[in-house]
Amino acid sequence: MASCPVPSVSSVVAGARQVYRESFGASEPVVAVCAPGRVNLIGEHTDYNQGFVLPMALPLVTVMVGSPTPDRSVSIVTVAEGADEPRRVDFVLPNDSATPIAPGMPKWANYVKGVLQHYRAGPLPGFQAVLASSVPLGGGLSSSASLEVAVYTFLQQLCPDDGDAVSKALACQKAEHTHAGMPCGIMDQFISVLGKDGHALLIDCRSLEATLVPLTDQGLVILITNSNVRHSLTGSEYPSRRRQCEEAAATLGKSSLREATLEDLEGEPCRLGHTLNIRGGQSCPWRVTILQAL
Repeated sequence: MASCPVPSVSSVVAGARQVYRESFGASEPVVAVCAPGRVNLIGEHTDYNQGFVLPMALPLVTVMVGSPTPDRSVSIVTVAEGADEPRRVDFVLPNDSATPIAPGMPKWANYVKGVLQHYRAGPLPGFQAVLASSVPLGGGLSSSASLEVAVYTFLQQLCPDDGDAVSKALACQKAEHTHAGMPCGIMDQFISVLGKDGHALLIDCRSLEATLVPLTDQGLVILITNSNVRHSLTGSEYPSRRRQCEEAAATLGKSSLREATLEDLEGEPCRLGHTLNIRGGQSCPWRVTILQAL
């Protein structure tokens, strides 16, 4: 079976630049940024339980190219495969940062609007931009966080913030919560902001401490396969699973399942019920397994 080559970042940028010229009839965009997608090596559904995760950034990226405008108008075009229609949005930034930027249709634009809403500096200028991505939408490689971090990085070039990487990741996570309706954990945004080539990233999702883990073994091969099954977290069981984990922790008198042990679960099977007991049992062993893997 033939493998699919990964498009180079430069080729994705070049394609976005071409669409920019065609869409806006202007000179070259003055800003070009990118942010990676990710794959998680171990630690599923543990970030929102304040546990440990071990993701790594991928060479698949979301690119944003564009230029500021002299007014508050924003025009964005996406060429990302699988994005919903329309592929262009135009709106005006509010004069007051406290005024909400309402989500709506198309759905892809809500991620952009969320980052605009929660960006940590201002006032933001208007801009025109093009989005392109080699991260497959709905492929489980965190195209949404890649988009959010690319947008935030783009805004940093127009209106610099304080440069704090953790705060950047948290702002992007908040954007997904408020504007995409997805109660995601912090892993995806963290690795997209802090990932480094040739390394995994051990994240303590309670303390928000991150440690780069070199992948230096020459015999190590990481194989990523595409099932070609597209999914959407907002329409999946993810929100209900997170809620169930939080309910299990509350039943056990814990602030999160990070604090729970298998002994805690075994002692409360009746109070937890079947589903909550399963969720707790799935989450607790990861804490030990991830640290042992290192």
